[in-house]
This record gives sequence, C-alpha cells and structure tokens, in this order.
Amino acid sequence: IMQTLKGVRHLMTSATMKQCQSSVPWGEIRGKVWGPDNGRPILCLHGWADNCGTFNTLIPLLPKEWKCVAVDMAGHGLSSHRPPGVFYSFPAYVADIRRVIGALQWKRFSIIGHSMGDALYPEMVDSVVLLDSYGFLPTDTKELHTVIRQGFEGMLEFEKKKDEKKEKVYTYENALMRLLAANPSLSEQSAHILLERGLAQVEGGVVFTRDFRINLKNVVRVSLEQSLELQSRIQARVLVVLAEEGFEKMFSEPQQKTFTSTLLQGYKDQSGMVVNVPGDHHVHLNTPETVAQLIADFLQKEAPSHSTAEDTQAAKL
Repeated sequence: IMQTLKGVRHLMTSATMKQCQSSVPWGEIRGKVWGPDNGRPILCLHGWADNCGTFNTLIPLLPKEWKCVAVDMAGHGLSSHRPPGVFYSFPAYVADIRRVIGALQWKRFSIIGHSMGDALYPEMVDSVVLLDSYGFLPTDTKELHTVIRQGFEGMLEFEKKKDEKKEKVYTYENALMRLLAANPSLSEQSAHILLERGLAQVEGGVVFTRDFRINLKNVVRVSLEQSLELQSRIQARVLVVLAEEGFEKMFSEPQQKTFTSTLLQGYKDQSGMVVNVPGDHHVHLNTPETVAQLIADFLQKEAPSHSTAEDTQAAKL
C-alpha cells in the first residue's frame, strides 16, 4: 500500500516497520520508519559507508511509542547517488537531512547517530546521542591544502577511469568477505544486515549499491577552531557514547588526540554526558543491548511533549 503526503511515501512491510522515500532534486532519500504515526520523532543517522540497516537491532529495543526514522544518506544503501561531478561532503549531508525533515514536517526532534546538523539548526533539535562519534572531524589547518587537493585529484582520476572500468560483480559470499575485511568491527550477523540494503542483484551476481565516490577525500574541511564554534551553538542535550575498542583507536597521532579530547571537553562544558561502554565501533549494531537502555534513559529524561494538534498532524507522515 503506497501513501503519498508532502513528498514522503511509506510502504508498509510489517506491523511496526515501514519503508520510506523522500524526493530530492537528484532522486530519492530512502529509509525505514519504526513506531506509531504520532510517536516522539527520533531521526537516526548512520555512519560513513553504512546504511540505515545499522539501526535494525537497536531500534526494536527502544520505547515502542517513539517514531524512529532512519535514512540511507545520499550515495549509501538504497538512496540515490549524487549527480556526476558532484562531491560528497558533510555540509551537503546536513542539507539532505534538512530536506527530509521538511518533508516530514517535524518542528522538533531528537537525533541518534553521527551528525553536526544540530549545530546548524539548534532550534530544531531536542537531544542528540552520538554513537562512537565526536560529531566533528577537525583537520589540522596545515594539512588543509593537501587533503583538499587529494580530494580534487581523486575525483578527476575516478571520472577518468569510470568509463573504462566495468562495475564489479560479486557472489554474495565474496561481497560478504569484502565487507568484513574492510570493517573488522562488524560481526558476521551485522554484515548480513548491512548487505540487505548494501547489495543489488544483477546478472551473474550482486553489486554494491553505495557510490564509490564516498571513498574519496572529503574536500570540505573544518578546523578545530571552527568545530568548537559550531559546537558552542548546540542547544540540545548531548550524550556521547564511546566504545572502548571503537573510533578513538583510529586516532593515534598526538594532534588527533588533542582534537578528540578538546571536543569531548567542549561537550562536558555544555553539560553534555560522555559515557564509555564495552564494545567496538559498531556496538549499537553488534550488541545493541549494551547501549539501548542508556539511550532510552537519556532521551526519556525531560522528553518534550508532542501532544499539540500541530505536532500530532506533523507526525502523521
């Protein structure tokens, strides 16, 4: 059964979960919706190279009265790829999410995932849960010219080779092995979940659905100073959940350690909570029971009311 309202369409697949689609200028942003139409709005944003399936095991453990919308970011999962010649950047992702929120007609909502959108639209966000993420990825200003140039050159090389190279077709087993090799933090069960939206059937096997341009260097960078300025504008309550064997293990350089510790202190200075949990970068997918109650308790504290007629109508999408 397909319903259309304000550009957002839901396809019922079960009693508690729906597929959703939202139109954007270059195609569609697709995702999933859990919970009742008039539930508390929670936006769930996956990490780089994942898709909204990353929330498949966590959301069923959260309060059933919440309306959780998880989307595949552009170029990921089942969402449309950006047009040829267009770079993937963090601000562009925020703009995409702003389009989705506009289609949903949400006035206020909370975020679970990886996002800096709450800094750009503080009046719209109640609470934020960062799952093994710092919200920002600052770049040393001395390295800006190098990484931006690498991004430009990478795109030009990609475009030159694209017409020469055929899309690689895999067996499902080989695709699974490739994903696990590239993501040591994924359990095999979690990899199967991500591949539900991460693969498409073609003649002779399967292909990855993600746009491989997401692997190119991000050409839009922010310094630590700029990150702290954006961070200072956050009005939402913030919970940072760090996995003991997670993201921080990737930061071995002294400068990177300085960035992460400064950002964490920034959240604490604004009364944010920083909690360490056992697990790795995909702890919310591999062992969701480790973080589910923590997230539920945090978001339920001082939960906003959504009982007004305007909010109830906006939620019915």
